[in-house]
Amino acid sequence: MRKIRWKKVVFLLVTIIIVFQIAGSFFFYDLAIKRGPKDFLTGNADLKVSAETMEVFLNGDWLDWVDQQEFEEIHMTSKDDLDLMGYFLPAQKPTDKLVILTHGYLGNAKQMGLYGQFYYEELGYNIFMPNARGHGKSGGDYYGFGWPDRLDLIDWTKLLGEKLGADTEVIYHGLSMGAATVLMASGELLPEQVKAIIADSPYQSVYQLFAYQLDRMFHLPAFPLLDNMSLLTNARAGYSLKEADALSAVKRATVPILYIHGKADTFVPTEMAKELYEETKSDTALFLVDNANHGEAFVMDQEAYKMKVKSFLQ
Repeated sequence: MRKIRWKKVVFLLVTIIIVFQIAGSFFFYDLAIKRGPKDFLTGNADLKVSAETMEVFLNGDWLDWVDQQEFEEIHMTSKDDLDLMGYFLPAQKPTDKLVILTHGYLGNAKQMGLYGQFYYEELGYNIFMPNARGHGKSGGDYYGFGWPDRLDLIDWTKLLGEKLGADTEVIYHGLSMGAATVLMASGELLPEQVKAIIADSPYQSVYQLFAYQLDRMFHLPAFPLLDNMSLLTNARAGYSLKEADALSAVKRATVPILYIHGKADTFVPTEMAKELYEETKSDTALFLVDNANHGEAFVMDQEAYKMKVKSFLQ
């Protein structure tokens, strides 16, 4: 009788654990991957930026600049039949230079106008700002965190190369999730027009990022919850959390990469950028900005940021 009771207890405990893991997988998938509002980030201390940065984000001159431009809306059908959309702006004078600016998680294409104005007015580039799948006017009911987006980016590059000509020289410049996107793309066979990559505040892999945030925000271990969530993500969104890996991609990179990160970033630790830099196969540079939190480097030291980008591209 005692053995039977113990077996019942063990069976009950195992059942509870399994149910918890399954329920947790669906909960965190809906929380992070499924398209929709993400209230859990509201008030997150790791995303707190300086008053100066917030003023620029909300009321900066770049917003007026974006509103004043006559962007061409370009659509593209992805390999898995999503309607993707982006904004193209030709340079003021004819040029063979093009920058593709990729935005962060929960952002949208026009938010990259903060950087687009710099490329347009000071560097004389054509600019293109795509909405990642699941964001803005692009289709998709999930967020790719850079992995499916890397292939979309390459397809955008080919489409724009056909539009602007074979001699076009392309720069990728991404922020946060957009930075992970351009780094993940670096491990693929890129179109020969791609000449350099700039990654501002990147993470290494989606699994590592989630493990860090799971511990920091919910005080939970990564295993086995993230592994189960990864299976669900693969079934619903077509990718696993571990395969979405920028670190392995940069080990195959063939174009120069400039890494930019804030030294005070607690949402995506600065160490992630340092390790990416150390493991990059191609020519690379690292620019760290004092007192800058996540995605804050451009505002906190704008002149140094611009000088670093200019010298890197030259």
